[in-house]
Amino acid sequence: MLPPLLSRRNKGFTLVELAIVLVIIALLTSGLLMGVTAQRASAENSDAQRQLDNIREALTGFAMANGRLPCPADPTLTSVAPSVGTEDRPNTSSPCNRTYGVIPWVTLGLTELDPWGRRFTYFASSSFSGPVPAGALASFTLSTLGNANIKDSAGATANIASNVPAVIVSHGSSGVGGWQPDGTQIAGATGDELENANLTLTFVSRLPGSNFDDLVTWIAPGILMAKMVAAGRLP
Repeated sequence: MLPPLLSRRNKGFTLVELAIVLVIIALLTSGLLMGVTAQRASAENSDAQRQLDNIREALTGFAMANGRLPCPADPTLTSVAPSVGTEDRPNTSSPCNRTYGVIPWVTLGLTELDPWGRRFTYFASSSFSGPVPAGALASFTLSTLGNANIKDSAGATANIASNVPAVIVSHGSSGVGGWQPDGTQIAGATGDELENANLTLTFVSRLPGSNFDDLVTWIAPGILMAKMVAAGRLP
């Protein structure tokens, strides 16, 4: 006959011991999933920021080649519409049909969507996107001012940047305020995110928080002017 202690060991784990093991496994799995989720979110934000940087460079390059910024594309068109992703203007000698829209990704040779499947919101001042006058090399001069302002909150009195010619927004993982490939805008933007979706001249750029995950970039007027001069588009 086996000793009592050895007999108990051969019976395997008790229910209490199994419960403890399952709790430990659940905690380890939860921690692993949270780590993977955080890594994925970080990678998506990095990809979106890289896209924003590429868009800004593409817009600047377009201005250097054409003497103006491109018009925003119509955000309400579906991805299968014939003119989707192109400048919304009747012809090159006419003003843009809009100052707010989405990036004309087809015109610029860029991808349509951010990492979360939404289009990039795009504002372009009409002073910088208008037709180039006859005999001129650009639609604007060294003294032309943009009219958009960047703040670190909707209620801030000071600007991070002023007289901005163009602003580009990715509406983040939440997507509120962003335009989808079917031509609809995601509702529900409030507070600082509303400033990036409400067709005003104020945009908000700040660190992400519980109620803000937009990524914003803009074309600095001084940098644009310097590159236009270097390209021979401005004196």
